[in-house]
Amino acid sequence: MAGKKTALKEAKIVLQDGTIFEGFSFGAEKSVPGEVVFNTGMVGYPESLTDPSYKGQILVLTYPLIGNYGVPNDSCDKYGLPLNFESEKIQAEGLVVADYSSEYSHYTAVKSLSDWLKEEGKPAIFGIDTRQLTKKLREKGVMLGKIVVEGCSDVKLEDPNIRNLAAEVAVGKKTVYNEGGKRKIVLIDCGVKLNIIRSLVNRGCSVIRVPWDYDFPADKELDFDGIAVSNGPGDPKMCTATIKNVAAAMKKELPMFGICLGNQILALAAGGDTYKLKYGHRSQNQPCISPATGRCYITTQNHGYAVNMKTMPAGWEELFVNANDGTNEGLRHRSKPFMSVQFHPEATPGPVDADYLFDEFLRMVK
Repeated sequence: MAGKKTALKEAKIVLQDGTIFEGFSFGAEKSVPGEVVFNTGMVGYPESLTDPSYKGQILVLTYPLIGNYGVPNDSCDKYGLPLNFESEKIQAEGLVVADYSSEYSHYTAVKSLSDWLKEEGKPAIFGIDTRQLTKKLREKGVMLGKIVVEGCSDVKLEDPNIRNLAAEVAVGKKTVYNEGGKRKIVLIDCGVKLNIIRSLVNRGCSVIRVPWDYDFPADKELDFDGIAVSNGPGDPKMCTATIKNVAAAMKKELPMFGICLGNQILALAAGGDTYKLKYGHRSQNQPCISPATGRCYITTQNHGYAVNMKTMPAGWEELFVNANDGTNEGLRHRSKPFMSVQFHPEATPGPVDADYLFDEFLRMVK
């Protein structure tokens, strides 16, 4: 790329403290604000960019070379779910990398990362020191920022967490996958990754995907055996309707499984509290320990908030603990059929060490 930089438009990422990193544009020619966060995964940019949990955020990838395997096609499975992406579009507001590979090579690739970003209207910048940027975010915490592309209108900084981001990315109406499955699971969509749906339908479940604020406890015609509360972006306390509905379901002791944001929703519905992490966990290599067995699992994560375990009422215990910083990574009720995890057992991208948790949930449903 060194010989081509002169033909590229200059771009920069500006942080809220005034720090500027200068580079070159390889995405859409537009300027955008967002919360600047980093992900330490080595692969998986198609899945990460389409993860709804990145809504409102400018994603910094710490791996030095990005784009070398291009972007796969948008083919779907028999349920109409894209096979290679975690939603139907790029969700991150923008992308920041150290070096972009303009030449890609992979048997599944149909286009370059640059072309995909331009088609989706998402700006991207390369040629900056992402190591220095990541160190700054680790020291000061996630920061507001903006990508500004040469010749494009400037934008003001915006805090996405004051918006209900889950409402922006959730499905708009009830949708059923694998109708007639042996177990019926209501999936509360707060920004669900599609592999959560795949993980359930591949186990023979019928998945009833409903919007984040769907009042499923009051729907007398809704027939189901268990509840899954999905991942999603932003502050969990913005999801007031979800918290209210999950609390109502808890009173009926309906089997329940929360994932990522779903872990925080279950905690809030039970009467606990959540807080914002300094820089969050976004990677495919987070070690989580089960207090019950002492076993360590390597997990995929993408979240900026966590559960304050000290605020949880009696009857609840930690299901997993982060081995790096001791933060909560999951909850379980000692006597009622409720459990949740802060990480992503469905992976994509990442290791599948925790995939067994879907089977644990279905045993609880049974």
